[in-house]
Amino acid sequence: MRVAVKVAYNGQFFHGFARQPTVPTVEGTILNILHEKEILTDPSSFRYSSRTDKGVSALGNVIAFSTSHDFYDTQKILFQKYNHLFFYGIQPVDDNFFPRYARLRQYRYYLPYTTLPKEELLTILSVFTGEHDFSNFARIEQGKNPVRSIDNILVTENKSFIIIDFFAQTFLWHQLRRIIGAVLSLAQGKHSYEDITQALVQPKQPLDLGMASACNLVLYDVVYDFSFDISSERKKTLKKFERQLISQMLSPKL
Repeated sequence: MRVAVKVAYNGQFFHGFARQPTVPTVEGTILNILHEKEILTDPSSFRYSSRTDKGVSALGNVIAFSTSHDFYDTQKILFQKYNHLFFYGIQPVDDNFFPRYARLRQYRYYLPYTTLPKEELLTILSVFTGEHDFSNFARIEQGKNPVRSIDNILVTENKSFIIIDFFAQTFLWHQLRRIIGAVLSLAQGKHSYEDITQALVQPKQPLDLGMASACNLVLYDVVYDFSFDISSERKKTLKKFERQLISQMLSPKL
């Protein structure tokens, strides 16, 4: 049986998602759990939706793996308490399911209030929607296409943060942190609106507009053509986990 599993984690306690030999990572921790619980049939069957950077947290990343255990036994094993991460949704999937091929990803950035009026914030963020070459707003890996399409960007507010939600099928490495970095650069008077728009429409002319902190970025959800059955109890736990992340962002120690 192959299963897809929703997982949340606090990125402050991991050196990124991808396995590294000498430091704790999300992938390494999950694989250790699966091995210790003896529910991973084939290590090569393990896949994930998104590889988050050091410091970036998640409320809705997705992993998939094959197991010889039945569904309810697998669920019981996974739905235990683990340090700094928890599994909260599980769904049987086809043997060829590959979680990277998601329909939509949602990232959320909790931006501390700046001197930038909301109208100007909405104006500058709107230029990033649609299809663009993001060479000036991402770390482009060799062989990667810098062209991506952002479907939508939504801005809401609460008493502590301006909450910015980004929706797209795929994102580039550091893309969202560099977009927020440009917003902060504009708010601080380091660059103008014209500088930012030119950096977007003239991607072959390098311009470093800065990069925002990873600690306020959260992989909020990954969407497929099926839904996960999540109990009300685990939904409450997820909300509690999100509140803890937000409280951590507000801590002066960070």
